[in-house]
Amino acid sequence: MTTTTDLWHHFGRTRAERDRAVPDAFHWIWSQDSGPGSEVLGDLTGKVVADLGAGAARHAAHLATHRTPARVDAVDASPAQHAMATDLYGHLAPRLRIVRSDAVKHLRTQAGSYDVLYSVFGAVDFTDPYELLPAAATALRPGGLLAFSTLAHYLGGTPAEADVVPADIPAKTPDGETTTMRRWVLQENLWDKQLDASGFTGISVERLLSTSDTPRSADTLLVRAVRQV
Repeated sequence: MTTTTDLWHHFGRTRAERDRAVPDAFHWIWSQDSGPGSEVLGDLTGKVVADLGAGAARHAAHLATHRTPARVDAVDASPAQHAMATDLYGHLAPRLRIVRSDAVKHLRTQAGSYDVLYSVFGAVDFTDPYELLPAAATALRPGGLLAFSTLAHYLGGTPAEADVVPADIPAKTPDGETTTMRRWVLQENLWDKQLDASGFTGISVERLLSTSDTPRSADTLLVRAVRQV
């Protein structure tokens, strides 16, 4: 396992202390309060699914509980997030499997294993798309679905990048020191281009408008693509 600093150590910790329930709803939108839900993923009956960058595994727990997949793998590289997910939802095994791994490394070892891959502001946002998208295509069975939500622009309104480059955004180390991490916030046509080059077809990009107007609000891109047969 990686020994790099866990920049997700603090994320979701306060909520986990007061909310241990399996969520009743599944939201793609940044504000997590409206818009389309898990129906975007289609019929999951008997399918093998993975959440890439699952965090505390709330979305994965929802699918494992309210849909009928064969299994949902909640994949996250953060030791803190893995521990939190295990504490909250470990009881949902074997339908929910909580996996501590870098998304790209995991996908590269799972060739043709998944019917559906998804990310809700997760690994797709924080991993080089030149690495993640081809790995996702490898892990999907032919005709399998990749769906993800990502920022349509930076928080505060700065436009998305016109080239495939990341930005350094604020983060905190486990001991509270300020640092940065990389996040990819790309224009719609770039996601389309990268998916096509990585072996996907049937690509659609839908813009979900923000439900609020605050400094940290943002529109969402909901992206869907199918692995070429």
